[in-house]
Amino acid sequence: MADKPLIDEELAAFLQGGVSVHVASRGPTNVPNLVRGIGCRVSADRRQVTAFVLASQCGALLAEIAMNGAIAFVGSLPSTHRTVQLKGTDARTGAPLPGDEALVARQRAALVEDLVSMGYPPGMPRALLGGDWSEAVAITFTPSAAFVQTPGPGAGAPLGGKR
Repeated sequence: MADKPLIDEELAAFLQGGVSVHVASRGPTNVPNLVRGIGCRVSADRRQVTAFVLASQCGALLAEIAMNGAIAFVGSLPSTHRTVQLKGTDARTGAPLPGDEALVARQRAALVEDLVSMGYPPGMPRALLGGDWSEAVAITFTPSAAFVQTPGPGAGAPLGGKR
């Protein structure tokens, strides 16, 4: 019997529901490189995550992922600070699939709504999350570890343990 995926249905819905996304890589000296993502997709079997980034904002990150496949992915909902970190070692880049643009547009709209509910003027999050979809790059990986990163006493605790 195959191992259970680290991502359950509830977490998949959370990650695809309009969270703030960050993606990190590391270079040969283990110095991290962090960029803002524009959304994500969780595979139907919940074993892989695809983060979307804009090529013009992350040339070094893409080069590092091509070099070593190491990735850290963070999804956080600003209004609650609920934050989850996923790590992987097999990240690879590719083109977005049909339907990904609409998925990311829905996620961006939900994140803007969350930020506006906190008092931010709508123009600020729209500018922060803006960008040209033609620059979108898909980074797909298999989560090998997952951690709770919500501020508080449980921060850093494994979500599903190392596989």
